[in-house]
Amino acid sequence: MSNFQDLALIPDVKIRLKELEFDELFPIQEKAISPILKGRDVIGQAKTGTGKTAAYAIPIIEKLRKKNGVQALIIIPTRELAQQVVNQFKDIAKYTPFRFLAIFGGEPIGRQIREIPKADVVMGTPGRLIDHLARGTLHFNETEILVIDEADRMLDMGFIDDVRFIIGHLPKNRQTCMFSATMPEEVTRLAKASMNNPVKIFVDEDEISVESIEQLYCLVERRRKLQTLSELIHQFRWKKILIFVATRRQADWLTEKLNRVTAVQKLHGGLTQSRRNFVMQRFRNFEKSIIVATDLAARGIDITDIDCIINYDMPQEPLTYFHRIGRTGRAGGQGTSISIVSYEDRSMLATIKSFTNIQLKELTRKHRDNQRFGTWMKGSPESSQFVEEFF
Repeated sequence: MSNFQDLALIPDVKIRLKELEFDELFPIQEKAISPILKGRDVIGQAKTGTGKTAAYAIPIIEKLRKKNGVQALIIIPTRELAQQVVNQFKDIAKYTPFRFLAIFGGEPIGRQIREIPKADVVMGTPGRLIDHLARGTLHFNETEILVIDEADRMLDMGFIDDVRFIIGHLPKNRQTCMFSATMPEEVTRLAKASMNNPVKIFVDEDEISVESIEQLYCLVERRRKLQTLSELIHQFRWKKILIFVATRRQADWLTEKLNRVTAVQKLHGGLTQSRRNFVMQRFRNFEKSIIVATDLAARGIDITDIDCIINYDMPQEPLTYFHRIGRTGRAGGQGTSISIVSYEDRSMLATIKSFTNIQLKELTRKHRDNQRFGTWMKGSPESSQFVEEFF
């Protein structure tokens, strides 16, 4: 099973996943959703950015019933992650009646006390969860599911005893899921003590292998991203290019800019289905074609002859990078990916590098050991004239 629509989910969730253009399941989702739906304990070794939040959010939402009390608890190490997780739950469950609440330090506790009785799912940091337990404002009498997310970070931050304390206040007859990028001995002991015959899921780096793709990046000032993109398109003259951007608005803007000098189509969730079908048909049938797309709109694209993937905007999660570039180099062919990295996005580049043994090579104007890229790196007058047409 590799498609979200194949899952046995309630219509409200299926409709929303289709709207969000969740099509192909990430490896952790494909392996974890089914056993969680069946009530099994699950321990998943997966890094941040592998799609693990949806891997537990979707089955938890599916299992919720309208009743009073916190039905599921997610323990999370940081307030930033708590905010991300609650937003994803709310997004997926948009058409359901369920309520989700993130509780963490640094914000007024009074609002949290008022909201907790209305919440079906609570996600919180250990310190604030213990604070509410001490005040008697948080109870787990109705809690059937526990998720411990990023357990190794919890250990690194000194929260592991706090997690044990919270678990001690939960019903013994519950379902427990744990996700961790690594499995140090202390995390393994916690799993053995708190879980019942868990299904073990490991997502290793082989599942994001992209050996057939030449991975390059350009480090540029943010204001020079458009100029760099235009030079790349003009110099290399690939026949089929898929350019990824962060938002619909960015797709509209970039498509308008590029269309001043070359034919470009856009693909995002704001288009009608018929228009999106037209764009994809054109991309398949035309010998030369360029699409500017958002990640959601590009889910499910299965075209074997894409010459190059260009990341105009860097993804927010590292596995998204590998799913993007995996759309080139298919069917045994060779592919190229180029990421246009602004100085503000260097940390994400470093994270992506840590996920793969393949070396990402920097493409610079001074680098001349590859004749294929030599002219662009030197900056030819012809290329400069092409770029000037944008401005």
